Amino acid sequence: MRRYLDRRLKLQMLRVVDAIEAQGSILKASAKLGMSQPALTKTLRELEEITQIQLFERHTRGVRVTDAGIQVLKSGRKILAEVVRLDEELDLIHNPERGRISVGALPVTATGLLPGVLMQVKDRHPDLQVRLHEGRTEELLPKLVSGELDLIVGRLYEPIRPDGLLREPLWVEPISLLARTDHPIFSEVTITKEHIRSYELVFPTVSQRIGQEIEHVLADLDVEPMTGLRSNAYGFIREMLLGTNVIAAMPRLMMVGDLLRGTLKVISVPLRAPIRPAGLIMTKTSPLPLPAKAFVDCLRHYIDEISDQGLVSKLGVTTETTDINVDIANPVDVFEAL
Repeated sequence: MRRYLDRRLKLQMLRVVDAIEAQGSILKASAKLGMSQPALTKTLRELEEITQIQLFERHTRGVRVTDAGIQVLKSGRKILAEVVRLDEELDLIHNPERGRISVGALPVTATGLLPGVLMQVKDRHPDLQVRLHEGRTEELLPKLVSGELDLIVGRLYEPIRPDGLLREPLWVEPISLLARTDHPIFSEVTITKEHIRSYELVFPTVSQRIGQEIEHVLADLDVEPMTGLRSNAYGFIREMLLGTNVIAAMPRLMMVGDLLRGTLKVISVPLRAPIRPAGLIMTKTSPLPLPAKAFVDCLRHYIDEISDQGLVSKLGVTTETTDINVDIANPVDVFEAL
């Protein structure tokens, strides 16, 4: 059965499917696209007539995408991403330094690392536009595969099964103990775990995986898991660190700006904590466009800078499988030198 999609399909139809699935309702999708609800419904019906199958099912809370709708959605997002990429490639012909890339970033990287990277991008490539999409790995990977993202930056978690994506470890972002530079704990000649336990602790809750890694640190400190303050608000944790005597157990890169400015300091005490490799996730099928390569160059340069100051340890092995050449399953000793 020929549907002649190559002759009859319109990009607006794909935008409608994308918006309906993302918004979960026709009303919200019409507002998102700036279309009237009748016009959006008509466009959806035209697409369903062309594909000869129902793409969405209505329910009390909105709409639910069907199996056929999922297939149209996957292909549609790839097509729309390629059209955007074509637009950008045509711009690059006139100005190779000008371009736009879409970067997916995990929460720790988005908060701590990317501000410094983006400052370098601005200095070196002022015409380069970076669109940042923050999310968890499971949220960002489908967007990378569909072409909505050029690359993902952040913590490298082993996939449940091989997914054919390229993972390049660039640095290690350890869980560390942080306190303000003039904290009374730094007056101790030798800081022990007993000293740590005498202060209130605060932990981030930006993801379940980070929470599990922090649990390793708490166990090593002989601290009860439910002890301390927990928050997913970066600003709250930072204010508590700078304004009180609390100590934070968290990925140190979340506070890299304050560490570089000298307002916060890593507490030097041996800990048993999982190694946390981080870096790039890319596809094998789509080579990085020139703007993305410029962004990666700035990322590498910034990693070099902060590693020289002892805030991260550099890595550098590319792999297509679950073997990242860094054993993230077994805890290791992590010192301030990392």
